Amino acid sequence: MNSLRLLLHQEVLGEMAGTRPRNLVSSMRYQAEDIDGALPFATEEDFRDALLFVSDNLALVEMWRTQLYQWDFESAPTWSDAEPRTPERRAHICLRLGIDLATAKLLEANAPIPALPKPVVIGTRFEPWYHARSLRFSRHGREGYWNNYRLLLARKHWSPEAVADLDAATDAVVERLADPSAPTAYQSKGLVVGYVQSGKTANFTGVVAKAVDAGYRLVIVLSGTLNLLRAQTQRRLDMELVGRENILRGAAEHDSDYRDDPAWIERRFLSFGDLPSVQGWFDIHRLTTRDNDYRSLQQGIYALEFEKREPALPLYDPVNLHRAAARLMVVKKNKTVLTRLVKDLRKIKTPLSEIPVLIIDDESDEASVNTTRVKPDSERTAINQSISDLLTMLPRAQYLGYTATPYANVFIDPSDTADVFPKDFLLSLERPHGYMGATDFHDIDATVAESERTYANSNEKAHVRDVVVTDSDDTAALISAVDMFVLAAAMKIYREDHGLGDGFFTHHTMLIHESSFVADHRELLARVSEVWWNADYSGPSGHARLRELFDTDVAAVSAARAEGYAVPAAFDELRPYIGPAVFRIGGDQNPIIVVNGDTALETGAADFDRRPIWKILIGGQKLSRGFTVEGLTVSYFRRRAGNMSALMQMGRWFGFRRGYRDLVRLYIGREESGPGKRTFDLYQMFEAICQDEDAFRQELRQYATMVDGEPQVTPAQVPPLVSQHLPLLPPTSKNKMYNARLVEVRSPGRWREPTAYPTLAADLRHNVDAWLPIIDELSTEPLEFAYHFPDGAAGHEMTALHATVSADRILAVLESVRWRAERQFAPDLEYLRSITADGDVTDWAVLCPCPNRSAPHLSIGSRTVPRWDRTRRRDPLFGAISYNWHRTIARRIAGALPDSGDPHTESFRTARRGAILLHPVVEPAHLTDIRPDGSIDPGHLALTFGFIAPSTAIGRDSRVVRFETTDSSTESAIVEAE
Repeated sequence: MNSLRLLLHQEVLGEMAGTRPRNLVSSMRYQAEDIDGALPFATEEDFRDALLFVSDNLALVEMWRTQLYQWDFESAPTWSDAEPRTPERRAHICLRLGIDLATAKLLEANAPIPALPKPVVIGTRFEPWYHARSLRFSRHGREGYWNNYRLLLARKHWSPEAVADLDAATDAVVERLADPSAPTAYQSKGLVVGYVQSGKTANFTGVVAKAVDAGYRLVIVLSGTLNLLRAQTQRRLDMELVGRENILRGAAEHDSDYRDDPAWIERRFLSFGDLPSVQGWFDIHRLTTRDNDYRSLQQGIYALEFEKREPALPLYDPVNLHRAAARLMVVKKNKTVLTRLVKDLRKIKTPLSEIPVLIIDDESDEASVNTTRVKPDSERTAINQSISDLLTMLPRAQYLGYTATPYANVFIDPSDTADVFPKDFLLSLERPHGYMGATDFHDIDATVAESERTYANSNEKAHVRDVVVTDSDDTAALISAVDMFVLAAAMKIYREDHGLGDGFFTHHTMLIHESSFVADHRELLARVSEVWWNADYSGPSGHARLRELFDTDVAAVSAARAEGYAVPAAFDELRPYIGPAVFRIGGDQNPIIVVNGDTALETGAADFDRRPIWKILIGGQKLSRGFTVEGLTVSYFRRRAGNMSALMQMGRWFGFRRGYRDLVRLYIGREESGPGKRTFDLYQMFEAICQDEDAFRQELRQYATMVDGEPQVTPAQVPPLVSQHLPLLPPTSKNKMYNARLVEVRSPGRWREPTAYPTLAADLRHNVDAWLPIIDELSTEPLEFAYHFPDGAAGHEMTALHATVSADRILAVLESVRWRAERQFAPDLEYLRSITADGDVTDWAVLCPCPNRSAPHLSIGSRTVPRWDRTRRRDPLFGAISYNWHRTIARRIAGALPDSGDPHTESFRTARRGAILLHPVVEPAHLTDIRPDGSIDPGHLALTFGFIAPSTAIGRDSRVVRFETTDSSTESAIVEAE
């Protein structure tokens, strides 16, 4: 009976797939005429019964969930004007299905309206073409590479919502490419920004699938600068997009370049049943293989020649385009390889102007960017020149960069038409569900006092372990990290034995990253080997250490964060799994793999595709960008970098950690000091990166909103949205940061907190003098402020001195304040000038909050004020000084939050009033300079502040940013103070 119902709904949904929703009952009755015995199931009442008894109808519910999400996520359907992923869109779906309210509620219960936000796109206007003609590409029929890829992801246990989200994100990319069959050629250039190790490959695989379905016939994937990353990308595309039949092309199984690959042997590569061309669509010809990069082609360059059904028509004509085979190559960013490709393309007979080409540039901020400012007499860097040659000779080529660190790309000179600047669009992918990223290792804006943090409420406490090196001896920390690796391995085997099943954890790795130099790796190998072979994991001393580490670390963290996975009640329950764990790691007498050259990959030592790997990896550059270290659980990281992009790409501990998220540990270098050493703190550097990255994405999200049908910013105006601080760790290398300047940033109801305060005593004294008249007006006694959230969540409180000061006086102070990097505050100051002149702000509530109840105080002028002790995070920058719960009070006063429910807070709330939080900061080096009476030399005091302008202070128009263009050959957008 259930099988007939399932068959009926398969036919109904098959008919609706790729089209608009239609009347359900009519469709069921129509399909039931061709299915013997199915008519009793062709009623809405029967459908409701099936939705009520989900356990008996899982396959049917899954089918409907998948289809509903496709309709929910569709970006521009002709059948609904409601926004995607909204109750209004779902209501339109149910209305067109003709179902009653009870059925609609059951559908929503089984397929909740997706809450994931839409992709954020900064772009220019484009000519819609993709959705209007997408049905021609058989996106939801049996044919089509996208459809097969979508089905493969479902078989890999992607949720219907995740597949639908990928569908929407890839649509947002493909629709901004040029129409491959348009008579007039257009070269679109875009950039997709993801997170480190967050699934960018899945996105560009989906884009390639949709692009070839739409008519793109040459796909060039530029996959990093290393052989192992190129091979990893080639295999992924071959396995999930190209498929067995296109790989073999009639050859025997044992002739495949994947003949020794477990996934090939187990038939986990995509299969179409026969060559796509035999089934009425088109094949994909590989021009590179897993083991071989692009090589010069022989025999008249036949492999690159495109066949035409109608020779008199151009290749891009639909008559020819949709019958021609596509070509795919995955190549390294290597001058020799790319020169071969350019040379061969110039030899083929098919006019290059007729070929729709898609160039995917993975890790596009590495090697692709020209690091010389383009002048008439300047030369491009080698890889950039090769890419420029491709774009110049292929007028129908679309360039699409992928990166998690976009700063180098957005700083490219947009006036250079032959370069890879993303002139048409920049798309920011949302953080995927289940992803463990940078913020999961930090307590950004934590509202819990440090003394009250636990393994449950603190990411740092749960996952981060300090490596504080004295006299270059890190042996104790290294032993602890290796012990944790062994314990985590035992925990994984324990979980396999308690519900997850044998082989659930294919890989289990530890990464040690201290240097990129081969000589350092050799020395490190000796040290780690000594630690391993002296660990005594089968004896009493080893078990004693593991027991203590389990009791003091693993047990407590897993109890708080295991997410339902099995946790031993005591170490004795885990002890039987220690031996098998040690055997999996070192049973072959080779527990450590050094990955610093092609030899390691060629011998299969670090090839995650061909065998399970339970090893300690020692590496540098080859494991710091793009390459996925599978099963990574313990990271031991002590390598410094010169800029944000380089350091973030080294964060291999980011990724998906299904079944062992609670076991992930980061052993990271903290403050190192001593003779001849410079103090540094890698953990604080990563925290700063987190904040800068989040701020950049928030800016993109805000500016992606259209104003009067026009984009607020174009990609050419994105560079100023990147952090313009003067940091120890700039966003990217300085020779890529030029060409635009931010003049004004409007921030009604948004917290702004500059951090680039001066270091010279004379400048610090000047700032104290500027603020002194305001400080003298502060109340002599503090007031208790509070904010009570409407949903009953724990409220926020603040004790602060206070004053109300006119907008003109505050502006005069802010105009006189001195900075170490003046450019950082200049766009905010321009905004404050405009809203003061226009009367959008009439006065400011100046609050001087206490950091805590026991905070010491300072004497400044006629007032005793709370003292804040802070260290500059990245010379000369402070991090965020204010507390999140204090900012909540300021937001309410500025009208950015609803009623606080607190009379003191509400007494400060008036229309056109902003809020300023003032923080007198004494740095550690000057604490001893505080006099017995609580005063201090103003030259040792940094008066820092943050502000929230009134939420109504929008400015002269509805735009939120204003720019000016600079001459890229003479001026830098990032101006450093001397």
